[in-house]
Amino acid sequence: MADARPQKPQKGYSVRTLPGFAVVAIFTLITLYAPIAILVTFSFNAGTSMAIWEGFSLRWYQQAAANEAVQDAAVRSLFLALVAASVATVAATMAALATTRTRHFPGKTMIYALINQPLMVPEIVTAVALLIVFAAIKVWTGHTSMIYLIVAHTAFCVPFAYLPIRARLETMDTSLETAAQDLYASRWLTFRRVTLPLMWPGIVAGLMLAFVISLDDVVITEFVKSAGQETLPTFMLGQLRRVVTPEVNAISTVILLAGAILVSLFFRLTSKRG
Repeated sequence: MADARPQKPQKGYSVRTLPGFAVVAIFTLITLYAPIAILVTFSFNAGTSMAIWEGFSLRWYQQAAANEAVQDAAVRSLFLALVAASVATVAATMAALATTRTRHFPGKTMIYALINQPLMVPEIVTAVALLIVFAAIKVWTGHTSMIYLIVAHTAFCVPFAYLPIRARLETMDTSLETAAQDLYASRWLTFRRVTLPLMWPGIVAGLMLAFVISLDDVVITEFVKSAGQETLPTFMLGQLRRVVTPEVNAISTVILLAGAILVSLFFRLTSKRG
């Protein structure tokens, strides 16, 4: 006679039940975040030591804020990141619309690969390639402005802006756009009144992500920049080669805080669904 007793529902598999998972997770978190915690802590050190605590002080934040070289590098970094991220976001928006609001056509997969190429190729390879090309152009034209950095950062930031914008478009309800066109709205009016407002969180998220990537970039900037074009990351790298003081910790803490705020806003925007 079959057993008529109700069967208990089976629990789903969870990686947390694996032996040693908690130990590995704790060790990983400590390895990742302990150096950052130490860096932030010693940015408030009253002394010049990077290893001996001599009391709490805002001395290094005040010194960094008064340092003209830091101010110059910070303004240049913000300008470069803002321009590169803006241009990259515009290009990424057009690319996302072209790859999600059109029928399938031959070569579409290749277009995806070309757009995401900076993500697949090691950054050092991209930096060396840009160095070779831009060095030849500089010799030929004699022009050494920041346009080379802007072009390099823009090209590198396009896929970072493209991914959240494309993701936003793919989760949008296309019936709203279809309904607008059924009501005799032109394509431009449909885009301006329906598509753009719905995809706006994705555009802002892509802009912020591209801004953070450009602001933190070291490798491409170090290879492409000309004399007198130090950004904040390359300035800090140069300081580490000379003398290390908690001033570098203070600058790093400010960049860390700004990056954390922008990334938090990025995840907040991408979590919204149209």
